[in-house]
Amino acid sequence: MSVTISIGKEDRKETIRLEMDIRKSVNGDLMIFDHGDIDIVLSTSGNKITAFPKESLSDLVYGAQNRLFAFLQKKGIVVFESVQAGAFCGAMEAQLQKPFKESVDSAKLALVNLNSFIEEERPYFESLEAIVAMDDELLVHPDKEDSTELGEVPQSTEQGSIRKGTIRDTYSLTYSYTI
Repeated sequence: MSVTISIGKEDRKETIRLEMDIRKSVNGDLMIFDHGDIDIVLSTSGNKITAFPKESLSDLVYGAQNRLFAFLQKKGIVVFESVQAGAFCGAMEAQLQKPFKESVDSAKLALVNLNSFIEEERPYFESLEAIVAMDDELLVHPDKEDSTELGEVPQSTEQGSIRKGTIRDTYSLTYSYTI
């Protein structure tokens, strides 16, 4: 979905068109779903940005949230000391900077910078998705050298890694007995 934003005063207004997977909630918050690891909510009424994990909290999610808020801090969009954990498990949030001029809309500038952050991150999470898909493809359809047809494995008296006559116990050492 494309979003059109007008930034500036009436006499010097510039229109920017952004291609993002974005929805507007009932209370007017903008929910951005473009990133591979996190969902981003831009709250214009609360004047803050919140990043939620997409599925489950992991090191990848925390790294993406950390990069997002570091990016926004460098651009001057969020207040440095306001980055904190959110009310939801695994969420991080930060307050938007108050504009020094009334003609500047901090939410629009935040949306433009969120788009540039996502575009900067896009090769990373698309390559990660491609690697996961490639691994799945190798498991489902292996190469000729990595697979055998049914009946091609030669039979022998001892096969596998667990030898007959070996006891493995959590409270003792591994030892052998004869049958």
